[in-house]
Order: sequence, then C-alpha cells, then structure tokens
Amino acid sequence: MVSRIVIMMVSLAAAFAGPLQNVEMTGPATPSQILAAIPEWEADMAAYQPRPEAVETLRRIGQPVLIEAYFGSWCSDSKAHVPALFKVLDMADNPLLKVLYTAIPRDKAARARFIPEGRNVDKLPTFVVFLNSREIGRIIETPARSVEEDLAALLRR
Repeated sequence: MVSRIVIMMVSLAAAFAGPLQNVEMTGPATPSQILAAIPEWEADMAAYQPRPEAVETLRRIGQPVLIEAYFGSWCSDSKAHVPALFKVLDMADNPLLKVLYTAIPRDKAARARFIPEGRNVDKLPTFVVFLNSREIGRIIETPARSVEEDLAALLRR
C-alpha cells in the first residue's frame, strides 16, 4: 500500500513538473538541430522581444562577423540566451553574421574536446565574437543588457 502511494506521488510530481530537459547535446549543431532536440526552446525564442534599435544595428553590419556560441542543452542560462540569439539573428537577417553553435557537456572533465585550445570557455553560454578573424569580445553566461544590445555594443567599437 505504501509503495503504491509513493509511486502515485512520484507520478503526480512528474506530471506537474513541466517538461524535463534530459537531453544533453554535445558537439557542433545547427539551430534546427538544437530546436529539434530541445523543442521547449522554440517557445522561449517566440516569447523573446529584442530591442529594435539593437537589431537594426546588427542588420546594418557591413563586415563578416563570426560568433562561436558555446552552450549547454542542460543549462538554464543557455535556455534563456541561446533562443534569444536565434531570434535576434533571425530578425537582423544579415548574412554577414555567422554563428557556429557547439553544445558542451555538463561533465567539466569531458568538455576539452569540444572547445578549441586557448579559447578559455568555462561558463555557459559563452558567445565569442570575431571581426576580421580577431576576437573583439564575449558575452559570458548572462548579457550585461541583452544579447542584441551587448552584440551591437561589441560591434560598434
């Protein structure tokens, strides 16, 4: 009898806990692969409201920019900021803004093979921004203002 009650309580708790994010992606991924593996991020992307002025700044960037986006599919900060990056870049609609997404495992001992030597990525997400093949800045874990405003500020320098 007690075991049935415990099983019922666990089942009810799981039912009301919301979607479980058990997916741990690793390695290079595209936005469509990320959203297929973590469909909850689509709602986060849809709900995000970027600042129009910053998006316009990104739309007008006239030089190739590379962003290396390191994220954890299991990470709450990544859940907040990677879908925001998807939306911002979609709205900016600038083919000169390229992003390489790399999913990083939760296990810190297993991370080295996913991060280039010397890149020094510890906190997730980390967006490393390159202009003319030179690193010009990073957004680490949580943006100072917002993803789009921090990116625009880095690219205005």
